[in-house]
Amino acid sequence: MFGVGSDPVQEGLVASLNRPGGNVTATSSPSNWWPSACSCCASWRKRVAVLVNPTDPEGYQTLRDAQAAAAGQQIVAVEVASGRDIDAAFARMAREQVDALFVAPGTFFNTRRVQLAILAARHALPAIYSVRAYPEVGGLISYGTDVLDAFRQVGVYTARILKGARPADLPVLQSTKFELVINLNTARALGLEVPPTLLARADEVIE
Repeated sequence: MFGVGSDPVQEGLVASLNRPGGNVTATSSPSNWWPSACSCCASWRKRVAVLVNPTDPEGYQTLRDAQAAAAGQQIVAVEVASGRDIDAAFARMAREQVDALFVAPGTFFNTRRVQLAILAARHALPAIYSVRAYPEVGGLISYGTDVLDAFRQVGVYTARILKGARPADLPVLQSTKFELVINLNTARALGLEVPPTLLARADEVIE
């Protein structure tokens, strides 16, 4: 039993979503959060960077979603393969004068969330992330799967397996609960006015 942020069928982890087969099943948190996230920053101009980890397929799915959903925006892919690349990535974004940043989902970036939030603030770069852990440490906005709800789903399936259910017969659960978190202090520091309609949609506003 496991949780993944990408498509477990494409990654070869299960045979299908409805009939996983084998000895494992999963919960899946889809990464196609870009269209909804775009609505959070419709006024953030034209040039948007997407920070991706070249070793993580989920990051490139986010990039493809961004390119497909962009309406009049120029998408700039910025690859970061190690912690040493992060400072260089922000220097590049400053040189190329990007207007906003999206950080792709993934453990690699999540474990460096404090560094990413600090650098985004230092470069006065509005940034959107996929999990609430970022605005909790000073990031601007997150929109993505409710992680606690996903963990609860994993727990429910684990209990069923311990009671005798066969993983092969348990369909892969796809997360349907998403949350929007806004750090209003960060927005003020960046000189951004968050629309009241967006604040009203937020599951949490950090002040």
